[in-house]
Amino acid sequence: MRKNGRFMVGLVGVAAVVTYLIWTGVSETMVYYLTPVELMERVEADPTFRDVGVKVSGQVVKGSYERVEGELLHRFIVHDLVDASVTFPVEFRDALPDTFTDEVEVVLEGRLRADGVFEAATMLTKCGSRYEAAPEDLATDGTAP
Repeated sequence: MRKNGRFMVGLVGVAAVVTYLIWTGVSETMVYYLTPVELMERVEADPTFRDVGVKVSGQVVKGSYERVEGELLHRFIVHDLVDASVTFPVEFRDALPDTFTDEVEVVLEGRLRADGVFEAATMLTKCGSRYEAAPEDLATDGTAP
């Protein structure tokens, strides 16, 4: 019985260590992203917040995209999904995702510089329509709605 007791204690210890590692790994990788309104409010309340890397979600303003000739630099303006009056310019120095277009939703990771430009290190685009079935594929009788 003594051997089974040691085994159970060892098993519980291993399970506790594995649970701890999973918990810390998940909590470190979970990052909440801010809306443009929340970003501006935080910077207004604490100007040192500019030094913190953040994720921001918003929508590209139609017609605002421009590529700087001679270098890998993309500029565009992002606005809040709820309050379109809150905007900020973005600079992104990398290849654009395939799904990047005017008016696409983006999640940007980077820093808001002192000049008010968000310098994005990474960018993800949200494009649910690209992966949805076409209406004619959803029709059961072969006719589109």
